[in-house]
Formats: sequence, C-alpha cells, structure tokens
Amino acid sequence: MAANLILQLDRKDNVLVALQDLTAGMDIQFEGSSIIIKNTVPAKHKVFINDMQTGDEIIMYGVLVGKVQHAVKSGERMTTENTRHAAEPYDYRKVDYQWHKPDVSKFVDRTFNGFHRNDGNVGTANYWLFIPTVFCENRNMDVIKETLHQTLGYAVTDKYKLFSEHLIQDLKDGKSITEVDFSPSTELQKERFFKNVDGIKFLNHQGGCGGTRQDSEMLGKLLAAYANHPNVAGVTLLSLGCQHLQVGNFLADIKNYHPSFDKPVLVFEQQKTQSEEVLIKGAIQETIQGLVEINKLERKPASLKHLTLGVKCGASDGFSGISANPAVGYTADLLVTLGGKVLLAEFPELCGAEQNMIDRCENEEIAKKFIYLMRTYDAQAHAVGSGFFMNPSPGNIKDGLITDAIKSTGAAKKGGTSPVVDVLDYTEQAIKPGLSLVCTPGNDVEATTGKAGSGANLILFTTGLGTPTGNPICPVIKVATNTILANKMSDIIDIDTGAIIRGEKSIPEMGEEILELCIKVASGEFVPKAVALNQDDFIPWKRGVSL
Repeated sequence: MAANLILQLDRKDNVLVALQDLTAGMDIQFEGSSIIIKNTVPAKHKVFINDMQTGDEIIMYGVLVGKVQHAVKSGERMTTENTRHAAEPYDYRKVDYQWHKPDVSKFVDRTFNGFHRNDGNVGTANYWLFIPTVFCENRNMDVIKETLHQTLGYAVTDKYKLFSEHLIQDLKDGKSITEVDFSPSTELQKERFFKNVDGIKFLNHQGGCGGTRQDSEMLGKLLAAYANHPNVAGVTLLSLGCQHLQVGNFLADIKNYHPSFDKPVLVFEQQKTQSEEVLIKGAIQETIQGLVEINKLERKPASLKHLTLGVKCGASDGFSGISANPAVGYTADLLVTLGGKVLLAEFPELCGAEQNMIDRCENEEIAKKFIYLMRTYDAQAHAVGSGFFMNPSPGNIKDGLITDAIKSTGAAKKGGTSPVVDVLDYTEQAIKPGLSLVCTPGNDVEATTGKAGSGANLILFTTGLGTPTGNPICPVIKVATNTILANKMSDIIDIDTGAIIRGEKSIPEMGEEILELCIKVASGEFVPKAVALNQDDFIPWKRGVSL
C-alpha cells in the first residue's frame, strides 16, 4: 500500500513526500517500520519519518533544506510553524565531477525544420519585432499592433468581445444577463496573409527614460539581444528622441552582440517626424514591405544542436521536483549530449542547490563567477530586509514547498545533471554548447524575458498550479506536474507529467516525450498554447531586488 502513498527521494532523507492525501491515524509502513500519520497530510506535503527536536536538520533530496523549530513526532506534517529554511554554506572546491550521459540513439540523426539565419543560428520561428526605445511610444505601438494584427491575420478573434456583445444585445431585448448561456465552441481566427511569418511582436515596456542611466543601458542591451535573436527576422524601432536610451546606443549594442548584424532595422523618431499620423503610417508601410521580404524565407532541416532550450518553473507545487522538473532535466541532458544548449536561470531558486552547481562547473573561473553573482544578489535582497529564503509564494507553501531550499532543490532538477559550461550575467549570450547558468530573478516573466535575451529559442516551463506566462519571440511550452492541473487548465497546458507520480511512466520516458514535442514546436508542427493565445509577456529586470 505504501508504495503509491509516500516517496523517499533520497536514502538520506528524514522526510517522506505524500503522493496522495493521508488521513490522521493511517498506518504507513516504511522500511519495515510503522509510521502513524498524526494529522491530515495533503498530497505533495511532507511527513517526518522520525521524532525530531528543536534545531534538528531536515534532509530532503539528500541535502539540508530546513531545521525543526520545535519538537515534532514521527508521522507529523511539515509546516511553516514547525520548519524554517536552512541550507548548507557553499564555496568552490575542486571536484572531479563525473557525468553519465543519457542514451541518445533515438535522436542522434534527428533534425527540426527551422529558419536559417546568415549568422549561422537557426530560429524556431520567424517574427518581425517592434521595439520602443522608451515607454512614451507604447501608445503608438498599441495602435500599430491593433492595425497589423487585425489586417494581417495575427489577432485571435476576441471571444470575450463576442460574449459581451451578446450580453448587451440581451439587455436591449429586455432579458436578464444572469440567464445568458453563451459558450461558442470555436475560436475564430483570420487566415494569415504572410504564410511564412509566424507573427508581428511588440516589446512594450516602462523604461528607456527616467530611472537611472544604468537601467536604460541594461534595457538597451536586452532589446538589442532580442533584435539579434534567431527567431527575429526584422525590426521596427520607435523612438521619441529625447530619452536616455538613444537610437545610436541601441544600434551600437546590436553591433556589440554581432558585428556583422544584417537584419533590416527600420527607425522612426517621433520628434523628427511631421506628425504622429505620418510616423504611424510610415512605420506600417515600411514594415509591410519588410514582411514581404522575410515571408520569402522557408523552414529547412537543422541539427538539434541548433536548439537553445531555456528551462523554467513557475506556480510550482510539491510535485514539481518529482515529476515535471526531473523530466525536463532529462530532456536537457539529452539535448546537451546532442550538442545543443540549455539555459538554467532563476538564481533565487538555486538557494540550497549552490554546492551541486559549483561542483559541476567545468573550471574554477566559472564557479567563482556563479558564487559572486549569487552572493551579490542575495546581499542586495538582505539589504532591503528580504533574502532568497523568502522566495516561496503563498501558493508554493500551500502546495507543499515549505522552505526555499525545498523549492530550489526541486527547481534545480530541471537543469539536468550535465556539467556547467558557462555562467552568464543578465543579457550575456549563450555561446558554448552545454548547460549555462543565467542570472535572472525567479519572477516568471522576468526570468523568461532574460532567457530569451540570452538566446533561448524554446522554453520549457513547468508548473504545478498553472500559469499563463509566455514570451513574445520564444515559444513557451507548458509542462504540468500533475494530471489534475493538466485537465483543469487544459487551455494553457501542453504536456502532462502526472504519469510519473502514478508510476505509469519513468522520468527518461517522459523526458524523451518532451524532446519529441520540442522538435515539433521547433519545426512549426505544434503550436504551444501560450503562443496560440498571444501570451507575449515581457518584463525587463532593472537589477533591483526581485525574487
């Protein structure tokens, strides 16, 4: 009976994970001993194996994740009242890390159909990108977006607008809107005029002026990284003229990333234009001319080594580190073995997993850079009365992630087990094949924004509670940790790893399934829900305290 009720993740652990709801008085047999459940333990939460005293260390995933705040009994549920965050100190130590590569025989000759760029990179999509140098241009961006999306077939027909119109008509007819039952079975969408252009995307933001000059400089680097992205074929830049982030600075940042940059960049500066109308009409006309050209590009076969996979988790639960994250981690290991790149970010969610990451670094220089970024970032958080230990959200805690070390150690699983070949600060580009660590917040949108900025052309996003997060230029694939979520929020979930929890599939099996889906997405054969719903979230990180 106990086999499908509880799980010990590591032989060193002194807590068990409840795979199903446990009721008070239930007798759980574990390694020949009887554990009597003391109180209701919802699935995903943890149970103490032994009696423990104040200050005793709590071990999970084989590492320190917390300490007991007061005496607890065997069979008692872990809570925020009886447990506080704790993690081992970390530092560089020379370790001969041995990695056991997965079997990639099923994928060694596989390709995806992508868009080949002149710089040798390959896109998984073909986008035209609108970029404002300053928030003052957001309104013009919105006007152009509405116009181009509607006329060129990139706007999903607003079913909620149709719903609202139906309600208003009922009111006109003298009906009560509480009686309305309006459930359209299909979502209407116009046919795209440009068949080989996957979308026209808009990077509205709140920066570029005001704030600090450093904020504008960092924003310029991020926007330039997006312009350089392999999924982007051309750019329209809107500028006011007097802002901190000048057009010349942006163009210089582009050249710093890639001196031979040759994509079209159309520049429109409002203070040098006769009128707003002239600006908007000019931007629309020249962009459509640019779309005609990039529509001539076609997908062609490319090796899987051209995939750069960002791995992310958000709205996590107690199953994240058991099902979805390890499965995505296996996918990451497959891709690294095949010569691709993997980006693991969210530095606040590596708290407690630092030593493992350091020991996996290929050399001391890489390890020291990681240590510096982690300690500097955490010190900034402590300076304002916070810290990485305060990272778990109320939703995380409610679903079993009691300490940041528990959350982080499970979160790190999505990076797989391969050596760390590089550590990248925010907006630095992934160049080396293999696993790179990217300094970003844990915040879902700031992290996905940063991963795409470092070159991810696909993002695997695991979630236990459900989140609609997407990205303007990088397809985001949602991976559910449990089947209840996958069924309840099927409109935003792409793949379900709940079979791992039920014991129906192994982590390697699920990891291979996820890679198969990645190949389909990269080839344009499968459209992730976040892409279909135009969930184009973009939030630049100002390098302030964001967890």
